[in-house]
Amino acid sequence: MRTKIAGMGYYVPERIVSNKEFESIMDTSDEWIQERTGIKERRFGKAHLETTTTLGARAAEAAMSDAGVEKNDIDFIIFATLSPDYYFPGCGVLMQRELKMTKNEAGALDIRNQCSGFIYGLSIADQFIKTGQYKNILLVGAEMHSMGLDFSTRGRNVSVIFGDGAGAVILQPTDDDSEGVVNTVLHSDGTYAEELAFINPGCHGGYHSNKEQYGYPDTDFGGVFLTQKMWDDQMIFPNMNGQLVFKMAIQKFPEVIISGLNKAGLNVSDINMLIPHQANLRISQFVQHKLGLRDDQVWNNIQRYGNTTAATIPIAMCEARDAGKINKGDLVCIAAFGSGFTWGSALIRW
Repeated sequence: MRTKIAGMGYYVPERIVSNKEFESIMDTSDEWIQERTGIKERRFGKAHLETTTTLGARAAEAAMSDAGVEKNDIDFIIFATLSPDYYFPGCGVLMQRELKMTKNEAGALDIRNQCSGFIYGLSIADQFIKTGQYKNILLVGAEMHSMGLDFSTRGRNVSVIFGDGAGAVILQPTDDDSEGVVNTVLHSDGTYAEELAFINPGCHGGYHSNKEQYGYPDTDFGGVFLTQKMWDDQMIFPNMNGQLVFKMAIQKFPEVIISGLNKAGLNVSDINMLIPHQANLRISQFVQHKLGLRDDQVWNNIQRYGNTTAATIPIAMCEARDAGKINKGDLVCIAAFGSGFTWGSALIRW
């Protein structure tokens, strides 16, 4: 038994935000952003009207329609995001409610593997399907980054990179060994967890730093989730050590791709389409060069959408298929690296 992608769909908000728009609110430029990231524009959702949940729901509807399944055919939901609507509960049940698909009370699993979320979710779904536990799994990757970014010069290294969007797939069993998920490879290393992180507010209470730095009281009873100092000093935004992330990404991306190929007894020359997580166009170009792939063997869309984290791979995969760049029998490789650090790859025979 193998796992096949029976349907795909994606949704990106209507609002297009060009690099030029950032020039009026922070010290940056279109040239600076493009040179460092390759990004020309991204999409932002409608504040207070669209959320990570609603973006995911639109992508899920498209995927179910593409697969020809009804919402109550879904027997399990996996939702990957780093920008959930609530601290808890997760977006899985919120999307289930949004789509009115609670009739069969299908389980919903939320995963927090950031940029690698879709691949981790695919690996989880693959195990459930191979064991026969579920037959129609809805896997969603969705992000509403625009609601939690620092749109000032201080935050420009992070804020210009991210965009909003969602992608989804329907996964089903197949006994045809010429199609479906060939394998998945997953890795993580928490050594540099804080180098790409959204630390505050949180329940760490200054565990990894001087308590006074964040304004935590010296107490052994209870704790403080958000302090006035965090708010006053604008510590409530994501941070990234860009140089370290880039250095690690260009090392781990090729490694995990080769690992998956070796595991399957395949070579780089067998890849028809590589769809890397859209973190930075320069990273994708480095990986392409390292593997010796042609431009037509790699799909990049970061130029138009920015980094949509857990949504980047399903959005790109759906676009590539719709453009006729993925066809029956093709070997598709997807790979990601991100916060954690976590990274992974998957090989899919179309």
